[in-house]
Parts: sequence; structure tokens; C-alpha cells
Amino acid sequence: MRVILSGKQIDVTDAMRTSVDTKLSRLDKYFSDEAIARVTASVVRNLHKIEVTIPVGNTVMRAEATDTDLYNATDMVVDKIGRQIRKHKTKLMDKGHETIRFENVESYIRLSEEENENGKIVKRKKFGFKPMSEEEAILQMEMLGHNFFVFTHSETEDVAVLYKRKDGNYGILEADEF
Repeated sequence: MRVILSGKQIDVTDAMRTSVDTKLSRLDKYFSDEAIARVTASVVRNLHKIEVTIPVGNTVMRAEATDTDLYNATDMVVDKIGRQIRKHKTKLMDKGHETIRFENVESYIRLSEEENENGKIVKRKKFGFKPMSEEEAILQMEMLGHNFFVFTHSETEDVAVLYKRKDGNYGILEADEF
């Protein structure tokens, strides 16, 4: 797995790069050499924050951790990603897959950051939709740590938006035909 480390409000040192590479190498058994882990380190008020994003086919493994020590935050984020992988592995095993090595899966997210003339659009994401059930969409949303998820419903083949409600339940927005 290839690691791309960048810093916000912090200079990335060789020691930091070596530490992050070493700790993320524990996850190499799940990914091919072509897999890319994007790591962002930042500092806000003496708190070190590490964010890791690994696009994996139809899934994005993402975690972040904050601590007063950068190296502790790195350990915490690697543990979180490891838990996500184990959860995803269990899901795939339940569906009859033998392994979760991601070496034959193409990355599906193409990110581009843009701004229009008014300065309101600050980020644009494009991604492919894989038909999935509502349960799969809930799992994907939880793994991403987001409060909404856009997907193609496998039964209706329509685009739907899954969102987490304030009461802890989920809702789905579907287009109404006119």
C-alpha cells in the first residue's frame, strides 16, 4: 500500500513519515501495492489530528483520531481502520466471499476541488453507484462516518439518499415521479 502524507498547519518530518508508514504497514495484508492511503496530519490548539482515507472499490475506509501526541493519534486511527476492515470482512464472509483482499478492486472515487465564481462550491465529488440494499447502504454510511449516503437502490434501481435521523434511526429520500 502506498501512503501519501500531507500536513495542515504542520511540517511533515521524516520521522513522522516513517512512523505513519510503519504503523499503516500493519494493514498491508489487506491491500495490494497499488492501494493508496491518503493521510492528513494537522495541529489545532496543541491537539494532533490524523485522518486516513483508503478508497477500496465500492467502499471507502476512513477514520480520524485526535490526541495530544501525534504518534498516539496515529495508533488510534490505525486501530479504527483495522476495526472497519474486520467489520467489512465479516460482511463479505457472510455473503460467501472467501477473502477481503482488495487487490483486484478498482478505486471508484474521483475527487476534485473546485470553486465557482460566487465562491460557494468548495468541493465536488464524483463517484460510481453500485446497486445495493438499504442494509448495505447503512453499513457503508456507518463505515464512512457520515450522516448521509447516496446509493442506487437494488430493488428499484433508483438513486436514493440514506440519512441518519436525530432519534438514531434512518430515513431514505427517493425521487417522486411527476
